[in-house]
Amino acid sequence: MKFNLDLPEKGTKNLFVYLCFLLITLIGIFYGNSIKAEFKFLRIWDTSNILLLLLGVPFLFLFERLHIPNFWENKIAIKHKLYLPIAIGAIFGLLDIFVIKVLMHPEPYSSLPPYLQPFPYSFFLFFSGALEIEVFYRLIPISLILLLSLVIKKNNYSNYFFWIAAIITAIREPLEQLPSEGTFLIIYSLFTGFIMNFFKLFTLKNMAF
Repeated sequence: MKFNLDLPEKGTKNLFVYLCFLLITLIGIFYGNSIKAEFKFLRIWDTSNILLLLLGVPFLFLFERLHIPNFWENKIAIKHKLYLPIAIGAIFGLLDIFVIKVLMHPEPYSSLPPYLQPFPYSFFLFFSGALEIEVFYRLIPISLILLLSLVIKKNNYSNYFFWIAAIITAIREPLEQLPSEGTFLIIYSLFTGFIMNFFKLFTLKNMAF
């Protein structure tokens, strides 16, 4: 099977952006270790997490062949590939704050909850976690399924393969992270988790990784 990929222009640019993402996670590891004595519930990555993320590198060179937009695709307006995802993510974040803090835990916390992290370290940790989710829940499985559609010579149906995979992978994360109790919280987490993950897959298909 011949891919005819323009590796120097396309794949190298994707790789550069991806390595910048990994650099942010690496900075977070050093930063977390420098402040871990100050916080009881600090969660810190280690270098093995970054090594695992390197598994996503080969797929960066297949975007064009798999009809996935490259990083910072010039044909896609900045408002669609950056502003819109940020706005949608902010809406989901504010909704989580309202439901979990305002509705379910209105009383003030006496200490930092373990699911939160001190700012600005939280930026590095949550960025790293989001990158891990994007790679192992979307980039790798979606790419493998689309490659399968090429191998079995069903390229004309690759769009169907993508959306079937999108539904399956979108429900995976919320199912794996369902809260152990509280019917309302379980339903809320499952519904919003699926919608958020499906939107991320929509952006992967139309606005880049």
